[in-house]
Amino acid sequence: MIRAVVTAEPFPPAHEVARFAAARGDQCGALASFVGYCRGHAGESSVTALELEHYPGFTEREIERLAQHVSTKHALDALLVIHRVGIIPAGEAIVLVAAQSAHRANTFAAVEEMMDYLKTDAPLWKRESGPDGARWIEPTNEDYARRQEHGA
Repeated sequence: MIRAVVTAEPFPPAHEVARFAAARGDQCGALASFVGYCRGHAGESSVTALELEHYPGFTEREIERLAQHVSTKHALDALLVIHRVGIIPAGEAIVLVAAQSAHRANTFAAVEEMMDYLKTDAPLWKRESGPDGARWIEPTNEDYARRQEHGA
C-alpha cells in the first residue's frame, strides 16, 4: 500500500504515524519514519517561513512514481509520504515519510531514499523567507551525491 499526499494543510505527524502503524499487517516487523520541520534558522539567517510551490497533479504523480520505485526496491509492505506545499511557518512539519516491512534495514533504507528523492527529484520549488527577505533554495551538491548513491 502506498499513500502519497500533497497538501497545503498542516498535518499532525504523530497522529499520521500512529494511524499508519495501526493499519500494519501481521508480516510487518518494522516501521521507520522521518519528519522534516521548517527550521527557524538557516546558517546565520533567521527564517520565518518556507514557501513550497508545485504543479498540482504533476507533483502528486511524480511523488507516487518515486514512492512506487522505493517500495518495490525495498520490498515494503506500506509507504506513507505526506508533503506540504504553500507557506509553512517555522516550526511546522513539512514532510513525513514512513515505511513498513518485515525487516528494519528495508524500512530505514526506504525512508532515507525517499527523502533523498523528495529533495532532488520531486517537482517542488522552495523559498525561505525571513527578516532579510526571501531566497530560493536549491538542492546542494551533497544532496545530489546522496541521491546518486541510490542509482534511480
